Amino acid sequence: MIPPLPPRSAKPLIQAQQADVLRVAAGLVIATIIVAALYFGQAVLIPLAIAFLISFALGPAVHWLVRRGLSRILAVALTMVLVLSVLGAVGTLVGIQMRSLSAELPTYQTTIRSKIEELGARMKGPGILEGAMQTVDTVQKEVAEVVGEGETNAVPPQRVQVVPEPVSPFETALMWLSPLLAPLATAGIVLVFVVLILLDQGDLRDRLLRLLGGNMFRSTDALEEASKRISKYLLMQLVVNVTYAIPMALGLWLIGVPGFILWGTLAAVMRFIPYVGPILSAVFPLSLAFAVDPGWNMVLMTAGLILVLELVSNNVIEPMLYGTSTGLSVLSLIAAATFWTAIWGPVGLVLSTPLTVCLLVVGRYIPQLSILETLLGSSPALSRHTRIYQRLIANDPDDAIDIAEDAIEETSVSGFYNDEGMEVLRQASIDYIINARAEHRLRIANGMDELLEAIRAEYSTEVPEGVAPHVACIPGKWEIDRQACEMLVHSLQLDGVPAATKAHGSTTSRYVASLELEGVQIVVLSFFSREPDAAVRNLTRRLRARWPQVKIVLGLWGVPLEELDKHGAEPLGADAVAASINEATRRIQLLLRKGEEKRTDAVQDPRAGATRNGTFDELSLDDQELREDLNDLAIRAADVFNVKTAAILLLGTNKELLLGANRELPGLDIDPRSRVMMLPTDTSLASLLLADAESLIVPDVERDPLLAENTVLRAWSARTLAAAPIRLVDGRVLGALCLIHDEVRDLEDKERELLETLAAEVVERLTGEEAPPVDEPKQPAVSATVGQPVPE
Repeated sequence: MIPPLPPRSAKPLIQAQQADVLRVAAGLVIATIIVAALYFGQAVLIPLAIAFLISFALGPAVHWLVRRGLSRILAVALTMVLVLSVLGAVGTLVGIQMRSLSAELPTYQTTIRSKIEELGARMKGPGILEGAMQTVDTVQKEVAEVVGEGETNAVPPQRVQVVPEPVSPFETALMWLSPLLAPLATAGIVLVFVVLILLDQGDLRDRLLRLLGGNMFRSTDALEEASKRISKYLLMQLVVNVTYAIPMALGLWLIGVPGFILWGTLAAVMRFIPYVGPILSAVFPLSLAFAVDPGWNMVLMTAGLILVLELVSNNVIEPMLYGTSTGLSVLSLIAAATFWTAIWGPVGLVLSTPLTVCLLVVGRYIPQLSILETLLGSSPALSRHTRIYQRLIANDPDDAIDIAEDAIEETSVSGFYNDEGMEVLRQASIDYIINARAEHRLRIANGMDELLEAIRAEYSTEVPEGVAPHVACIPGKWEIDRQACEMLVHSLQLDGVPAATKAHGSTTSRYVASLELEGVQIVVLSFFSREPDAAVRNLTRRLRARWPQVKIVLGLWGVPLEELDKHGAEPLGADAVAASINEATRRIQLLLRKGEEKRTDAVQDPRAGATRNGTFDELSLDDQELREDLNDLAIRAADVFNVKTAAILLLGTNKELLLGANRELPGLDIDPRSRVMMLPTDTSLASLLLADAESLIVPDVERDPLLAENTVLRAWSARTLAAAPIRLVDGRVLGALCLIHDEVRDLEDKERELLETLAAEVVERLTGEEAPPVDEPKQPAVSATVGQPVPE
């Protein structure tokens, strides 16, 4: 039993709990005030919200005109005239068709009456509810008779007729015009707001930045992302609606439904309303087709047309054009539509998505409101390894296995072990003493065994009989140490390396003497302890004494990367240290191939060789202006990313040249022909990084066996390495723009995109041609051996 806390220790805990309660209560009060302000201030807030929404849509057009040399006033005027002209033209066509339809509707009464009579005739006859209806009618008649007998002597009611007072023509006109005055007034206010916002957009942005306050970078990013997301959503939604409306209008015209322009326009407008709009836009053409055609062909063809267009729009057009551009989850979209409809009515339903996008961005950039991003965002609330860990805690290994299988399909078995499996075990090691109960530990141990067994059964490996394992993995004292061994052994077996897991290890001489290591070349010691030095030294010392020919690799899975340097291989008596499954696999393979040559040829892409040689011939490498430009680009890259070194490398047939750098770099040779600095002939860097012609980010060079042994990187004190290809339009790679830092770091997706943009500037300066466009941020390639995330 845990003893109770003494009063002095309990008081701060109680105060912290009270502070949390007060914080939650204050948040609820503030949220209530905001909701009340939104509800009671809708007369002012709705026109403002609509105006800002329209200004987001028209802002890019105004900016385009301003960049073409027009003044802002003239650009706004031209944009508004164009928009009002388009709306007026569409409104005129719609009005003409509405007038024509209103004149033709009386002629459809006969068709509607005959169809209704036909449906009624078909529904006559005995049905499943006829007996129940007859029973209800009988009961009603009996009740009426009883009531009538009780009221035989009652005085019959007297009819009272109310004669309304005569209404003047002026009052009649007001009654007709009053419903139109409010929408017209709102439209006028919105129009004025839109013009003012477009004219004074910079001042409004400055005022918003002042209101947000705090970090100027964060506030600027928040406004930029909100504007980009909403503008993209509105533009893509407009394109989707138009691509739906035009085929619908043409299809209705071919079918013969009157007012096809009206119904196409109505469909384009109504689809701005989430969920309800498409249904409402389909009711009118279906009703008219029912009224026009005496038969049922027109109704069926119209329904088929709408069904096909909905399927194509929802499954092809929308995912292709904008997909999840808003970043909102489906559940949050539905909840937001319900909330804004309850607050602002139908207008709130139309504005629900853009307003919720603003809330999402606010939650992303303001830490105090991060709950909004969690509730509204489309990104997973929990990482994949956290989901697996939670399923194991909840004693649901089957669901954990399903999640693991999905991860393996996306990457590989080794990739799953490296990225998710080991993270689950790391989290379990952290919670082992602090949070977990005995029941939780048992669930995790059993569930992880079931998961690993299922993966081994699905991705089995055949070990030839009589072949002794080349690698033996010895776990430490915990179950998770053994499970890490099983992951590593399975990964090695999938790579064709015979490996086996030994029984739990100890530091005693008796245990070491009992080991059977005949034929074993490498022993891996698996430890999740954050302080394994004492146990490791004792075990490695006894292993060295008993098996001197065996290489020892330490798997220090639980030690953070920034502390891994304190646990060196030599002080602990080992040959290598690994922090992840991939790193351990690569180091083991290198130790097994210790006699082979490990250098990498400089040319990895044969089809680009002629281009590189031609570039060398065309470039005047002694051109001082070119060298200064490239050095300036390297200096800019180093300053922007705040790294120690930035270098521009060009690949030749059998050499790599350094064309630009932000500082003098050691460990280089001089090309005797061009007198340009080049990497030693037995060391390649750009070709090693860009074997796949993709950007590469290595947060910790020491965790990559090949890069860790690169003499140039050692001379440059490289700890973090990032490289973007210098790529031509046709995809051929000339070299790389490299960032090198002497501390462990990582780059975000936006930083990777920025690095590729700078590499494109290098291409333009070298070749004088336009570089290929930079793709949208995606998950960059990472070092093959980095398993642990770099702490922020």
